Amino acid sequence: MVASAFLPELWTEILIPVCAVVGIVFSLFQWFIVSRVRVSADQGASSSSGGANNGKNGYGDYLIEEEEGVNDQSVVAKCAEIQTAISEGATSFLFTEYRYVGVFMVIFAAIIFVFLGSVEGFSTENKPCTYDDTKTCKPALATAAFSTIAFILGAVTSVLSGFLGMKIATYANARTTLEARKGVGKAFIVAFRSGAVMGFLLAASGLLVLYITINVFKIYYGEDWEGLFEAITGYGLGGSSMALFGRVGGGIYTKAADVGADLVGKIERNIPEDDPRNPAVIADNVGDNVGDIAGMGSDLFGSYAEASCAALVVASISSFGINHDFTAMCYPLLISSMGILVCLITTLFATDFFEIKAVKEIEPALKNQLIISTVIMTVGIAIVSYVGLPSSFTIFNFGAQKVVKNWQLFLCVCVGLWAGLIIGFVTEYYTSNAYSPVQDVADSCRTGAATNVIFGLALGYKSVIIPIFAIAISIFVSFSFAAMYGVAVAALGMLSTIATGLAIDAYGPISDNAGGIAEMAGMSHRIRERTDALDAAGNTTAAIGKGFAIGSAALVSLALFGAFVSRAGVHTVDVLTPKVIIGLLVGAMLPYWFSAMTMKSVGSAALKMVEEVRRQFNTIPGLMEGTAKPDYATCVKISTDASIKEMIPPGCLVMLTPLIVGFFFGVETLSGVLAGSLVSGVQIAISASNTGGAWDNAKKYIEAGVSEHAKSLGPKGSEPHKAAVIGDTIGDPLKDTSGPSLNILIKLMAVESLVFAPFFATHGGILFKYL
Repeated sequence: MVASAFLPELWTEILIPVCAVVGIVFSLFQWFIVSRVRVSADQGASSSSGGANNGKNGYGDYLIEEEEGVNDQSVVAKCAEIQTAISEGATSFLFTEYRYVGVFMVIFAAIIFVFLGSVEGFSTENKPCTYDDTKTCKPALATAAFSTIAFILGAVTSVLSGFLGMKIATYANARTTLEARKGVGKAFIVAFRSGAVMGFLLAASGLLVLYITINVFKIYYGEDWEGLFEAITGYGLGGSSMALFGRVGGGIYTKAADVGADLVGKIERNIPEDDPRNPAVIADNVGDNVGDIAGMGSDLFGSYAEASCAALVVASISSFGINHDFTAMCYPLLISSMGILVCLITTLFATDFFEIKAVKEIEPALKNQLIISTVIMTVGIAIVSYVGLPSSFTIFNFGAQKVVKNWQLFLCVCVGLWAGLIIGFVTEYYTSNAYSPVQDVADSCRTGAATNVIFGLALGYKSVIIPIFAIAISIFVSFSFAAMYGVAVAALGMLSTIATGLAIDAYGPISDNAGGIAEMAGMSHRIRERTDALDAAGNTTAAIGKGFAIGSAALVSLALFGAFVSRAGVHTVDVLTPKVIIGLLVGAMLPYWFSAMTMKSVGSAALKMVEEVRRQFNTIPGLMEGTAKPDYATCVKISTDASIKEMIPPGCLVMLTPLIVGFFFGVETLSGVLAGSLVSGVQIAISASNTGGAWDNAKKYIEAGVSEHAKSLGPKGSEPHKAAVIGDTIGDPLKDTSGPSLNILIKLMAVESLVFAPFFATHGGILFKYL
């Protein structure tokens, strides 16, 4: 008999939900502080803000507007009006998107039930367990029903995560602008607190819903933990399938508006970014919220749900599940619980322990969040591994049981955690304009857009090298210690500080919106400089966030692949057999096909946007002079219609591929497809995201004109600047649509294959059966 965990089961049952509730309460507390900034034209507007932080950040509470004699009331009213327009546009788009996604959810839930129920011919009789014939397990029909329920729960949680994130961001953008009047430190705190609201709400609600689902399902399944955790995989599938549509739809929306606004506004009409005369400016700001906030929130929730599901499935057929050791079984959830507490402490370093007094302190403060959370989390993982695991146990390893020690599992989680940090900082090196790679790209703009594009592509390809080595080392170490369970918990390690990662990520689009609102409200140049500084730091941290998402997707996908191969009864995946090699080739092609679809979608939507913006500039008298108002609503409608229509084909490609391959060609070919898509998808995703990020920051480097080198390339409107804008425009769909969506492709195909594994194992491969 293997020893049980040090932490009693009762304590585990209390600790996990308590940590989740603490996370939710902390996020509500942050929201309460942000809400104290007034966005209404009543006296003093935002002077009551900040609570305990009123004396902080070295700027006092004076308002620049008052010094310069600008009417404070009208500025606040204008900010409130713009904020309402952005919020309404984002809400309208998401409701439209969710109507379509809701129909898909119902249809796919029915497919799950029918396919999984047919495994045993819809029998209600108990059956022998898959991994232990001596025991009886619940019928396949039960797995079908509970997998369907878990799928719907995961989908609804994912949709809510994205929607609430968007609501918080649109609530905070104007408040950040108003706080920028008192100093960059005040504005930073509002933007960061708002990001923290989203981060903690998502991490805590994801954990809580998963924990409650496990306990409710346990009432029916009783001792059949194999069946219980097989049904739970539906939760990961639901989370990721919604994330796919959120990322693709949001990405097409935001980039169609962005490309249209930039090409006509900046290049043709030579007006500033976010100029209120630009008809696409509201659609552009709405896009930041539906793509970078709602899409990213759903994406990282999907990663978290899938990593947890992969770990739980493998654990249920290891000694944890066989001996019904609930505390050890919940090790992945305990890691996430510890992560919430660690991120809570880390957040206080940015909001309460240290003050931001100058622009140059913003980026280090955000990077320190990653370092502090990683260091404290390492200690947290050691505590969880000591109290939550037996000193020695066995892990399922493709048909055999591998003996593992608790310190080995601790190292698996740590490898994932630190690999995430390395990937984050390598991404920063290649995408921040503080370092030579982006400065070289900016310098290449001297000779035009063509050389800028060549340098940017080369940078993206080169930036793949170190992250791939980091992922490869993580896989080797974690698999050597604890087989596929090690890989799954390494992915969870990378995602354990998800609350901080999301806070930093969400901070970027909030700051970007704040700058847009400052420009549109006609605020002074000094305020725009402050919001630009916040935005520039947010751009780099957004690239770091994408690096994290892609790295964790690679580990999650591999862990799910291992669970699928075990469940489908494939003992070895032999690359030399024709069934597998054709799968590998097709799988490696899929990310290219998917990228082609999403890139073309952005291109065709941007084409309509450019034509509409040109039409308005040419036909509305007084628009360029600022005496007439543009028709913002038409541009918002173009983006909405295009993204809803264009998100369906890429979504169908990803969702239908595993079903078609598994049913017609069988589990071995499907194994090849999953391996191929993982190998090529990760490379394309990293290079696309970093290329786009580098072009964006090369443009900002020239615009800011901080160094002598940057000044020699500027100012705005110069030929090198125009070349940089073209590079940035090409990079937009790469970094915000195709790149981030690819990590969902590789995870989603793997988790879908795992959920349908019993069906494929029983009825799959009909072509090979009759050939």
